[in-house]
Amino acid sequence: MAAETIPAREVNRVYVCSCFGITDKQVKDHAAAGACTPRQIASVTKAGTDCGSCVRTIQGILGRGACPRRELLEKGDAAAVLAVDPELAEAA
Repeated sequence: MAAETIPAREVNRVYVCSCFGITDKQVKDHAAAGACTPRQIASVTKAGTDCGSCVRTIQGILGRGACPRRELLEKGDAAAVLAVDPELAEAA
């Protein structure tokens, strides 16, 4: 009889937001999927919407890396931003 495979657990979790149990890995995963700002991270995870102490940490994780939507905003191409993310265009 074969032994059952137990799914690997996330080891060494670093909680960014203790209010909602959001880890740095989750923030990085959402950033890779296109969330470029703490506000966008908050919209998908709620991180930063309670006590707010994690917002600077989230900003640090997001950094100033390449973000296609941010680049469009900097170029002033609001129509392209609106097509990609209406909520972000409104925030700008």
